[in-house]
Amino acid sequence: LSCFSDPRTDPWPLVRSPLPVTLLFAFYLFVVALGPFYMRKRKLLKLRGLLIAYNLAMMSLSSYMFYEFLVTSILDNYSYLCQPVDYSRSELGMRMARVCWWFFFSKVIELLDTVFFILRKKQEQVTFLHVYHHGTMLFNWWSGVKYVPGGQAFFIGMLNSFVHIFMYGYYALASLGPQMHRYLWWKRYLTIMQLCQLVAIAAHSSYNLFTECPFPDGFNIAVFLYILSLIALFLRFYYRTYTRGKQ
Repeated sequence: LSCFSDPRTDPWPLVRSPLPVTLLFAFYLFVVALGPFYMRKRKLLKLRGLLIAYNLAMMSLSSYMFYEFLVTSILDNYSYLCQPVDYSRSELGMRMARVCWWFFFSKVIELLDTVFFILRKKQEQVTFLHVYHHGTMLFNWWSGVKYVPGGQAFFIGMLNSFVHIFMYGYYALASLGPQMHRYLWWKRYLTIMQLCQLVAIAAHSSYNLFTECPFPDGFNIAVFLYILSLIALFLRFYYRTYTRGKQ
């Protein structure tokens, strides 16, 4: 793992120091812990218009990021097996670094998912998996943008952006109201899609641990172990929601 931050991304918002994201994470945990107490004696907020706008905006951002990851990797002849980071200030190198920053920033915006659940008194949605995933992705991608904006990391961002197009599409439909529930039968397949994404990322990051690839092993090991924890939590969620629930 390189100890040197990328001088291209260092001046960009929220990147130079870990302090801003650490304070943001601490505030996030504060909201998760005390938000339900604040809302206990208050009426739930419906937020219908805001949720529709938010989910459509996140769907659009995910589509933009997927397009950028895909097109830049094709134009720059990226390898899916071994891709070192292009630290140059070439047009394509900077384009990939920029979309990595946007992907990191999307993880900052996504913390609002939790805030909306709390304001709508949907506390059952604020599970350990939900908080763990949102909180850790913030730090994972901060370190990704600071040290390795591009290279192997592009695959994670590209795949996750693709899945999030459908996820925020689902949320946008759900926020239209109960009359849309009959069109949301595919929730189970969305979870399967998320699990397939995690397995693909685990395979992608672990492959490089057994080959000579000039991408830091430290990052691939961290990604692999983190993805294993998410696979375990998503499988538990799948079992409790779709298998045990049916029985």
